Amino acid sequence: MQPPFPSINFKTELNEEQYAAVTAPPGPALVLAGAGSGKTRTLTYRVAYLLHEGVQPYEILLLTFTNKASLEMLERVEDLTGVSRRYLWGGTFHSISQRILRIHGELIGLKRHYTILDEGEAETILKSVIQAIDPKFIKSKNYPKPKVLANLISYARNTCRSTREEADDRYPFLEGMSEKIEQFYQGYQESKLKQQVVDYDDLLVYLLRLLKEQPDIRKQYGDRFKHILVDEFQDTNRLQSDIIDLLCGHHQVMAVGDDAQCIYTWRGADFNNIMRFDERHPGTQIHKIETNYRSSPEILALANAVLNAQPTSLGYSKELRAVKPSGERPYFVPVMDTRGQARFIIERIKGLVDEGRDLSEIAVLYRAHFQAMDLQMELTRLNIDYQITSGVRFFEQAHIKDFTAQLRFASNPADVCAFSRFACLLPKVGTKTAERIHKFTLERASKLEKNFCDVLTTEEVLKKVPSEAKEEWSSLAETIKEISNALDEKSPNELVQLALDGWYSSYIREIYPNWTERADDLQSLISFASRYETMEELLAQLVLLASESNERTPEEARNCLRLTTIHQAKGLEFPVVFIIGLADGTFPLKRTIDTGDLEEERRLFYVAITRAMEELYMSYPMLNQQGNQVMRLNPSRFIQEVEPSKYETLRIAPTRGY
Repeated sequence: MQPPFPSINFKTELNEEQYAAVTAPPGPALVLAGAGSGKTRTLTYRVAYLLHEGVQPYEILLLTFTNKASLEMLERVEDLTGVSRRYLWGGTFHSISQRILRIHGELIGLKRHYTILDEGEAETILKSVIQAIDPKFIKSKNYPKPKVLANLISYARNTCRSTREEADDRYPFLEGMSEKIEQFYQGYQESKLKQQVVDYDDLLVYLLRLLKEQPDIRKQYGDRFKHILVDEFQDTNRLQSDIIDLLCGHHQVMAVGDDAQCIYTWRGADFNNIMRFDERHPGTQIHKIETNYRSSPEILALANAVLNAQPTSLGYSKELRAVKPSGERPYFVPVMDTRGQARFIIERIKGLVDEGRDLSEIAVLYRAHFQAMDLQMELTRLNIDYQITSGVRFFEQAHIKDFTAQLRFASNPADVCAFSRFACLLPKVGTKTAERIHKFTLERASKLEKNFCDVLTTEEVLKKVPSEAKEEWSSLAETIKEISNALDEKSPNELVQLALDGWYSSYIREIYPNWTERADDLQSLISFASRYETMEELLAQLVLLASESNERTPEEARNCLRLTTIHQAKGLEFPVVFIIGLADGTFPLKRTIDTGDLEEERRLFYVAITRAMEELYMSYPMLNQQGNQVMRLNPSRFIQEVEPSKYETLRIAPTRGY
């Protein structure tokens, strides 16, 4: 069938690098598309080129990571070629998997009308399985909660490891834990199959199993999809790459990605997938697309220098080349501390607005959420509108509010709302139960003429607590009592430290899969608290800041400053970018320095730099205050590795001294 569209002049519509990739002969190809180089355009034109060459629409499989990316590419192909998108097999790995499983799932025990669970529903099934196998497990303070186990199971499956191996790595100090988790996992799988429901990971796991166990099906789809194209290949995990390998025995596969933007290994992405693609697909042609349409030559010179500092064996060599005219060199800005950093950014933003910039053209990027705390406070104080791409504002986060509630209550035991907030975190404790416990404790304290928080730890109160919560209650009550008794003796930052040493720090480990990030957020409250003389002042600020709303109408969101983690900024671009907290210990983070896992941090810095189109500011706080201690920080090693000629150092006069 000849394509129903007029001939496209691929030569004139693409640059030389894109044209070489788009018109590559059949066979395995790895397209290394640098940041801002037109990756989507290349993929779209590749599909159009294949159609132009007489390949049938149903013979092409396009795999993407988001539905949005898939829709965008298929719409562009339709616009280019006139071939309706419904004739093309394009979508996320999960959507394509479920499409194939609807047809052939019965061969592996999955009936056609199976349903897909959302995250909450999957966790509910896992929880009921755990309760059926070992009722005491969930009640135990020392064991991970179902949400954390669900994360562990998901990570193990996506990296093709056994849950036993993953549990051994995460809980080596808990004897017999790996066997127990393996037991839960098997029960979880059986329960889902019995109900004919699947979770998100099952879609990929079952497809891989189908392709392995049913050679006829594997051949059917291998013959059907004569060309397979994979977007964002650096983000694929082991499970996804195994599916691709089985589907394309013919090796007619084009993988498009950028090893320098592999920043999701913590989520299961396998860096080796892109680095060893040519080993799995012999005869691979490598195409490099290095012409960048986004950033100025000066910004790209810095990005290239950062990339060149990585060990040679840990990435493909590439050199981004600019199309845009020359501009200013990136600025490296040493500031006194995080408050000085916030003041500098706001002053510069005011200048940019005076120069004619819209707030929506400016983004502030950071490695971890807590690093933007001072900036958020200052923006709020000055009524400068901003939006957080990476979630809720710092003081609105659940773990910050849960922790603050403990401080509030220790300072004011009459605060039933605060009491209810943290008490309801315990199993089987709802609002009514929390209020009953509070009322009983209040009456006992009044009768005994004792401090409320002292009575909280007594046996009489413990009897009113549901049995499932008793173990944790003792630790929680003891923490509240310690804070309460130290109110007159210790400073606010010492009281925060005391609270951090107590119950909540162990609680978040069991509850949140990303507990390390949340622990960093909580740790930053020590420095924040040191600014206040009294607990009353600190609590007033915490409550006021937490009441700020991040809700924006679409119109408001279009016209405000953007604050975001670098992970959330991937794929975005802004005329002006600020990268904050560029000190060793904050970027790269201290825990990555301790574990020696620095290369992903370097790639993250590269991603941050390449978001900037025209102006780039990188700020480095020289001092960090932890309680009463002021620590000197060093500039990030990623900046120290780069020739100083690649940036301009901007000296800011300090506005105050310690």
